[in-house]
Amino acid sequence: MNTFGRNFRVTTFGESHGLALGAVIDGCPPGIPLSPEDIQPLLDRRRPGNSSRSSARKEADQVQILSGVFEGTTTGAPIAMVVFSTDARPEDYDRLKQVFRPGHADFTYQAKYGWRDYRGGGRSSGRETVARVAAGALAMKCLALWGVRIHSRICSVHGATLPEAIDEEIRQARERGDSVGGILEVQVSGCPVGLGDPVFGKLDALIAAALMGIGGVKGVEIGEGFRVADLLGSENNDQIRATGFLSNHAGGILGGISTGQDIVVRIAVKPTSSIHLPQHTIDTTGKEVTIEITGRHDPCIVPRVQPVAEAMLALTLLDTLLEQEKYRNFAARIK
Repeated sequence: MNTFGRNFRVTTFGESHGLALGAVIDGCPPGIPLSPEDIQPLLDRRRPGNSSRSSARKEADQVQILSGVFEGTTTGAPIAMVVFSTDARPEDYDRLKQVFRPGHADFTYQAKYGWRDYRGGGRSSGRETVARVAAGALAMKCLALWGVRIHSRICSVHGATLPEAIDEEIRQARERGDSVGGILEVQVSGCPVGLGDPVFGKLDALIAAALMGIGGVKGVEIGEGFRVADLLGSENNDQIRATGFLSNHAGGILGGISTGQDIVVRIAVKPTSSIHLPQHTIDTTGKEVTIEITGRHDPCIVPRVQPVAEAMLALTLLDTLLEQEKYRNFAARIK
């Protein structure tokens, strides 16, 4: 499945060590001012080679808008955006062609399709998120028209919570040839009331699915999340006065529908699967082997997942907001 959304539909394409990655967006409203400069800042936050904490792969990740924009404004036609790769090294993976890397999708892709792109994992690579981020930046531009803003923060990395301690955890992991994971929090402010559909289209379910669809994310919680299991109802319920809600334990969503409060989501990001330490695995014939993965890899992907999580949350919210606009327009017509 390479298409996301019902109203703001995003189809992504490209592989880790292919020629390019990109997205085609159908359903973007016309009249939105749009230029590459609106997309680039979020891509710059995601791209590799930005710091000693990330992969040494050097990609400019410069976006080009190929269609759907005329005289600096969206036309309502499909918008195609592409990012060409300039520092791909598929030859780095030649020796792994017949080997399943632990923690990666190599084994499952081979089992499902009988074939896989061994060049960095192909579509299962974290580089695939370039296209998501480009589309998400456009979604954020649209959401801003409704006053919706999205931001995120790193809560912890390998248990460390202070910035200096986080940097030290990542540094030590790199020196050991290992990797670390962590927790991110994404918040939405200015979200209107009423987004999300009851039962099978609940906003929290859609958000969880969107964020779990990011490679490396293994857990999602909204509001108090798993902590609700330790609370009393009297502690967890968000009481209401004439001035509004007195708390936000629900994380801005009740009954699968937004309350108008800040939406608060946290995600657990696993340690990077590619590490330089010896690991046990098997090859495509079932023979047991030991491998050490070399090449350019992040000791921690948490900082680079931040813009991806923001992008996926933006795509989800814009899609539900456009769905809600349909309801409002229909209700206006029948009055």
